[in-house]
Amino acid sequence: MDHVATIPTYSILHTKVLILNRSYLPIHVTSVKRAFSLVYQDIARVVNEQYQTFDFESWSHLSVSVREESVGLVNRLIRVPRVILLVGYDRVPKRQVRFSRYNIYARDNCTCQYCGDRLPRQELNLDHVIPRSRGGSSTWENVVCSCLDCNRRKGGRTPHEAGMALARKPLRPKWTPFMQETFSLSSYREWLPFLNMADVSYWNTELLER
Repeated sequence: MDHVATIPTYSILHTKVLILNRSYLPIHVTSVKRAFSLVYQDIARVVNEQYQTFDFESWSHLSVSVREESVGLVNRLIRVPRVILLVGYDRVPKRQVRFSRYNIYARDNCTCQYCGDRLPRQELNLDHVIPRSRGGSSTWENVVCSCLDCNRRKGGRTPHEAGMALARKPLRPKWTPFMQETFSLSSYREWLPFLNMADVSYWNTELLER
């Protein structure tokens, strides 16, 4: 009989599961443990790559192959779900791009808007084009990605006063950047058919516009 390779139950229960709304649009991620709970409570269904849905009972009776991740029940193994569908939830992700530090870096391609150097995020800062001390606001149109050296050089001056031209005028982006931290970098092959269906916002802290 084939041996089914399993990851320790504790570890696998804390890996990620994609959550879809009732229209099959990705709206969140959760843990395997939470996903099992939602399916068991009949709040969600497991979805496979053929868009078939399963309640807890039908999913738990599917056979487990050598290549599939699984966890042990009392008397059998159960496949680990990687996508679940909320049966009574049809809200869609927000389309407006969050005004956040991560999204400003994404808009500016992690490139200093003064010297043009592309750097790791930890070596970048955010700069108010019109300094806050001069009445500048924290908005898409007044905040740019800046390296630490340019940020110090500019100080509390305007770019014109500092003799530092902007690479491009900062604008509110029309795209909703893909969620690399939560989706792309930790995604599973089972997610791919659904991630291609929607443009999903990053979940990160929104900066205060003022």
